[in-house]
Amino acid sequence: MSLRNKVTLIGYTGKEVEIVNFESGSVKASVSLATSDHYTNAKGEKVEETQWHNLIAFGKTAEIFQKYVSKGKEIAIEGKLTYRSYDDKDGVKRYITEIKVDEILLLGGK
Repeated sequence: MSLRNKVTLIGYTGKEVEIVNFESGSVKASVSLATSDHYTNAKGEKVEETQWHNLIAFGKTAEIFQKYVSKGKEIAIEGKLTYRSYDDKDGVKRYITEIKVDEILLLGGK
């Protein structure tokens, strides 16, 4: 087991899962995940800070996302950071950071 590139997050999905079915028969799932931290600032006020993460999953994990995950669902995931780039329609290079999910745990009931 390698700890070189490992991410564990617990949060809520921000949209419905997007599914792509490839000609080869494989499946890709994409969804955003919100995680929140709470702290007290120097004025004694409670502050909530939310971070958004792009998740992707393939194969059986993608099928679990497709069947059981909907907008607002609380989940725990484990995976690794991935980076990619592409040229947009105007020819500008864009960079994306994603988490490739290897394991998912459904939380929050229902």
